Amino acid sequence: MIASVTNDDVIELFRRVGALLEGHFRLTSGLHSSGYLQCALVLQHPREAERCGVAIADRVRSLGTTVVLSPALGGIVIGQEVGRALGVRAIFAERQDGGLTLRRGFSLGPADRVLVVEDVVTTGGSTRETIDVARAAGAEVVGAASIIDRSGGRQQLDVPYHALATVALPTWDPAVCPLCASGTPAVKPGSRAA
Repeated sequence: MIASVTNDDVIELFRRVGALLEGHFRLTSGLHSSGYLQCALVLQHPREAERCGVAIADRVRSLGTTVVLSPALGGIVIGQEVGRALGVRAIFAERQDGGLTLRRGFSLGPADRVLVVEDVVTTGGSTRETIDVARAAGAEVVGAASIIDRSGGRQQLDVPYHALATVALPTWDPAVCPLCASGTPAVKPGSRAA
């Protein structure tokens, strides 16, 4: 069994692998930040990915999950690891015509108890959109989870939510971003580069 993972363990892991970045970033949410957590740099290491997946699974086991659903692209690896640790199938929703949808023969139905798994939650927008995909298919969404909660607990999800670590990194609307005001260009390092 893999030992439990604390908030400090996760932050130290991100620092150790160079996944806690500093600069000027445009997040998927549209907000800007001086810090970015690049989960792909952590999840490229199979032992660390497994450790995070098992730790999330341990926190959500009581929910009775039968399917893990993740948004592509960032949630796929950790979703697979959580599904493996829970012994359930792990599928993903992906963008088509601007919205998330189930493709590739993936399906959900009324008998499915879905856990939505992400790498990072900032505003909760992608998580809510993934929850909507599951509900539209008739499934019951029993919870959501992520490696990192950078919302400070403000994600406003209507299901139980579990994160391995909560990180307080500042975010700004682009109109009031001090980094934009100083002329520092913003970069988009995540999976949705547009």
